[in-house]
Amino acid sequence: MPAALDLRRPSPSGDLGAEFSNARGYLAACTAGLVMAGTRRALTAELDRRPDVAEYCRAVESSREAFARLVAVSPERIAIGSQTSVQLSMLAASLPDGAVVLVPDGEFSSVALPFVHAGRGIRVRTAPLHAFAQAVADDVALVAFSLVQSATGEVADADAIVAAASRVGARTVCDATQAVGWLPVDAARFDALVCHAYKWLCCPRGVSFLALRADYARMLRPVHAGWYAGEDPWASCYGTAVDLAGCARRFDVSPAWQAFVGAEPALRAFADADTLGIHTRTTSLARSFRERLGLAIPERAGAIVTWDDPDGTDLAALTATGVIASGRGGRARVAFHVFNDAADVDLAAAALGR
Repeated sequence: MPAALDLRRPSPSGDLGAEFSNARGYLAACTAGLVMAGTRRALTAELDRRPDVAEYCRAVESSREAFARLVAVSPERIAIGSQTSVQLSMLAASLPDGAVVLVPDGEFSSVALPFVHAGRGIRVRTAPLHAFAQAVADDVALVAFSLVQSATGEVADADAIVAAASRVGARTVCDATQAVGWLPVDAARFDALVCHAYKWLCCPRGVSFLALRADYARMLRPVHAGWYAGEDPWASCYGTAVDLAGCARRFDVSPAWQAFVGAEPALRAFADADTLGIHTRTTSLARSFRERLGLAIPERAGAIVTWDDPDGTDLAALTATGVIASGRGGRARVAFHVFNDAADVDLAAAALGR
């Protein structure tokens, strides 16, 4: 841990931490992010005015641009959506019949199920995350994985996975829902990257993104195309003679307007923030908590900490002392984000008698 890093200060990047209130003991960004003050102001103003479609579209495009900055690609490579499983189902629909898809054991169902239920003879194979790159065989057409595993907090070895996929000519699809917001992410490394923004990016639920490489986008079928996928959405509202957008917008779904109104200020705030600083601080808090509990420090340690809790005793102890945590797959789970500090580490550790 850098000697100059003060974990007792609540804001790791400018005033970003100050955008959150009532954060003490909230260790559940991996479940849902807290609401930012900017989001609250935007949604309150929205409820006090008449519907303004032009303003809704502006918020969508501003959100697209901010997310593009967060994952280091151009906005033309970003499609907007409402759920990652819907966006992944479009990728599954574009696979050739009989294709083999590789996913990690215990992968989040929204990543795996669109391929499991794609039909047309598509086969889904699984492998342990620690040996995932080694399992990328010659017959694999697509590799789909979460950059950070929801149930365990494990951070995937993306370098090894991308290299293995490249050797056999397989496409890579990365779900970064549990990563973007605390972990620096470069979407250009993958053929496709999906992210729902309601967790670490602290947006209203109903805002997701799909980043695509141009060569992969040309192979995909826009099976969810609607009016917003048109080159000119307002000229695409009726009929069958519609020109779809020439960039990733052709894969847009009709946006959840109010959700994007609330998402825009949060996305801009995170895009403007020091992502490396957030990463250093959140992982340092997580490391401190692991040390208090005597847990091993993973090689690629992240901001999520999980440990065996098969009967829920530890989760109940955390809850009883006002710590908001979660349990997944027989494990207790806490997460440290921009609104947390060392007092949250103390509070959670004390609840567990550490």
